Amino acid sequence: MDESEVDEDYRDAVLPGARWEKRTFVRCDFTEADLRGLVTRGCTFDSCDFSGADLGESRHTSSAFRSCTFNRTVLGRSEWSGCSLLGSSFLDCALRPIAVRDCDLSLASLGGAKLKGTNLSGLRLREANLTDADLRETDLRESDLTGARLLGALLVDADLRGARIDADGLRQARLTGAHVDLDTAVAYAAANGLVVH
Repeated sequence: MDESEVDEDYRDAVLPGARWEKRTFVRCDFTEADLRGLVTRGCTFDSCDFSGADLGESRHTSSAFRSCTFNRTVLGRSEWSGCSLLGSSFLDCALRPIAVRDCDLSLASLGGAKLKGTNLSGLRLREANLTDADLRETDLRESDLTGARLLGALLVDADLRGARIDADGLRQARLTGAHVDLDTAVAYAAANGLVVH
């Protein structure tokens, strides 16, 4: 049975190891909540605030966190599979290590995120804000970075084979030592004013 909660106050709640399935939360406040080890499956969180919450070691499967706020949130050792994080904002979060598979982070704000060495392959990051993000040595194979803001993003030694990245991104990011396929190499050359014969 689908449970819906609107504008509920979970601030400072202590719910480690909770298991939620097919629940809906709208504009709920989880500020400073202890949600360590939380397990969600098929849940929906719309415009919820997780500022200062502890979601370390949590596991999320086929859940949606749309337009949610993660500010100083602990997300280390969390696992996300088949989730939507569309339009959510991550600021000063503890993200490493984190496992993210088959997720949609389109329009998400990850400016300044520290994700060095993280496997982000196959993710949808369309129009995401990755300004000044540390993506050194990340695996971004087959990821969709179309329209992503990459000004000052560090993609040094990252694996971008098969990734979709547009001309602006190729000009804005630091790509020293990045692994790319031929199509991306040609696009990089063209984006930076080179003429390929």
